[in-house]
Amino acid sequence: MSAGFELLRPWATPLLIFAAVLGVLGVSSLVWRTRARARLVSERHLRRFLPDFSLGRARLRVVLATIGALGMGLALLGPVRGYTLREVQRKGVDLVLCLDTSRSMWVKDLKPDRLSRAQREMRGLLELLDGDRVGVIAFSGDARLVAPLTHDRQTLTHFVETLSPKDNLRGGTHVGGALDRALELFDGRTGSHEAICLLTDGEDLEGGGLEAAKLAAERGIRVYVVGMGTRDGGKIPLGGGFVRDETGEEVVSALNDETLRAIAEATGGEYLSAETSPFPLEELYEKRISKLDARDLWAGKVRVPHDRYQWPLVIALACMVTGFGMRERRKASGGER
Repeated sequence: MSAGFELLRPWATPLLIFAAVLGVLGVSSLVWRTRARARLVSERHLRRFLPDFSLGRARLRVVLATIGALGMGLALLGPVRGYTLREVQRKGVDLVLCLDTSRSMWVKDLKPDRLSRAQREMRGLLELLDGDRVGVIAFSGDARLVAPLTHDRQTLTHFVETLSPKDNLRGGTHVGGALDRALELFDGRTGSHEAICLLTDGEDLEGGGLEAAKLAAERGIRVYVVGMGTRDGGKIPLGGGFVRDETGEEVVSALNDETLRAIAEATGGEYLSAETSPFPLEELYEKRISKLDARDLWAGKVRVPHDRYQWPLVIALACMVTGFGMRERRKASGGER
């Protein structure tokens, strides 16, 4: 907004239409009443038959009502001018989400496909979080850091939505590399407030997943795994067809839940399949991860805006009280009407 103001509740902007509608109805009422009086009394006899009526007061009441409605709408919008920095402290856990972005995640045995379903799971989890810090790692044949541990859920959601196998530097699926990269994000003091969530179809083509899980267990860090896929599996899309092996046969990618379950159990974590649970990642967080020991993760200052709703509200109330108390008839001399 101009004049250095911002809106705290911009979603209420359509309510300002009410003030405009009220003004139009008020003007229409004045026009209708003027025409009605003209049918009863000619203009030259108006003062004789309606000596105390004031058209100016009638118009002023409409103006006051319109300004009052406009002021109420502006107060609801929450005009903000200035802010205060307030000290805050948050408690939570450090959580790293590792998303498999290999080409097998394009298989459509989960609707609409494995990758889209995994991204939905991650977005749902981010909406649940409050004081926790979250980092994101994408992996295929290599593991790349998408976002370090942060409280910025909006940015994390944006990054999650943009992840794709097209960004991979190497093909394959290296679960061990993803876990090693995730462990690097923790401070190493204790694993009681740290956890890793692995979302993958379980085809650990590079190997090393279980060994990396054992290293996490030594540090007291639990790994929670969501199996993205079904045991029946599906073909991997490629262009207008499907991926084929050396013999020319179409490759079928199926969920390897035995490997994933072993990784989770090695760390004291838990495994859930997206095939059997509608919201596996949220379920793991609510029943397991949120129960971990929380610690002071971040202390600093947040921007607290100054809501100046009182300014338009006072004007609105003054206009409404004045309008309700105003009569369209002037007081006649001697107190008669």
